[in-house]
Amino acid sequence: MKYIVLLGDGMSDEPMKELDGKTPLQAARTPNMDAMARRGRIGLARTVPKGLPPGSDVANLSVFGYDPRTCYTGRSPLEAASMGVALGPEDVAFRVNLVNLTPTQGTLVMNDYSAGHITTEEGRELIEAIQRETGDDEFHFYPGVGYRHLMVWRNGKSGMTATPPHDISGKSILDSLPQGEGADKLIELMNSSQLLLNNHPQYRRRLDAGKVPANSIWLWGHGKAPRMDSFRNKFGLTGAVISAVDLIYGIGIYAGLDVIRVPGATGYLDTNYEGKVRAALDALETRDYVYLHVEAPDEASHSGNLAHKLQAIEDFDARVVGPVMEGMKRFGAYRILCTPDHPTPLRLKTHTDEPVPFILYEGAETENAAVAGYDEESARMSGLILDEGFRLMDLLRGE
Repeated sequence: MKYIVLLGDGMSDEPMKELDGKTPLQAARTPNMDAMARRGRIGLARTVPKGLPPGSDVANLSVFGYDPRTCYTGRSPLEAASMGVALGPEDVAFRVNLVNLTPTQGTLVMNDYSAGHITTEEGRELIEAIQRETGDDEFHFYPGVGYRHLMVWRNGKSGMTATPPHDISGKSILDSLPQGEGADKLIELMNSSQLLLNNHPQYRRRLDAGKVPANSIWLWGHGKAPRMDSFRNKFGLTGAVISAVDLIYGIGIYAGLDVIRVPGATGYLDTNYEGKVRAALDALETRDYVYLHVEAPDEASHSGNLAHKLQAIEDFDARVVGPVMEGMKRFGAYRILCTPDHPTPLRLKTHTDEPVPFILYEGAETENAAVAGYDEESARMSGLILDEGFRLMDLLRGE
């Protein structure tokens, strides 16, 4: 038996007046996911346990089959693992976003949480400059992918609160700065970065090119190294992860799965869909399980861009789901789990903890005419509800 998870990050949403009361999943053209929903099982899963933050870290841990209530320590330790950065027992990792802040009516507003989706090369240039100017034995900055980077606070504090920058898009940052023990040091680092980045040559280059420049870092998603059982020990399966973001790679590394990095995988609409699918099917020739993650729907939601979200969903269906449905036939016995990790409503531009619609498909051809297709309402009407999202893995394995 071969298993594959197709994860469309943030696909789930709310009914929208711009779509005549439909959700983006209902409005988008998704013939392949619709067919899977009619020929398989559709339901709802709560991937974010009550009391935990509705982040991609928590939600994806659930879809991988791990109970976040027992292993979640924060987002950045997972990203650190992906980047090959070892954490000591008292080290605290932080996500570093390169962002654009805009002065507005006496305050600073989070204008763009991704600095205009800055390229990996440009991001590296800035993070390396910050490390040269402000890094030391206590604080170390590591370049990552695009706008997503890492800072490690050696023997640092972990009890403060820190807000994800995409949660405050278009809002003042003043009430969302880090708070608690050690927060003053984080704010000092963020303030220092603003002086450096505003005077960096790249700032003027991006302005002249009509692009949004990075003019600050934003620190969040902190935590210490988690303890997780290996995927093989937990489920008796070998496997691999395919993504464009360090978070997913990091979960895979802690789970003992192989990380497959596909050239041209960007995490947005221009990602290499075809390369990801080829890599996934090739990986299943020698492994039992593949987790194929696509970030684009979530990024479109954080930007509040309805057209991009519809395109991201349709591209996921046409360029990932369809080819995988066809490609899995070579293995005979197989199961496909297709799901978002969490909802990311365009109205809010951030995640919520509502249950997500999932499909479990085993290659059947007979359709259930009572299922309209793949969307939130069809999943709700099915009556199949998983209150513990980590049990999706049990469902995938037929338990």
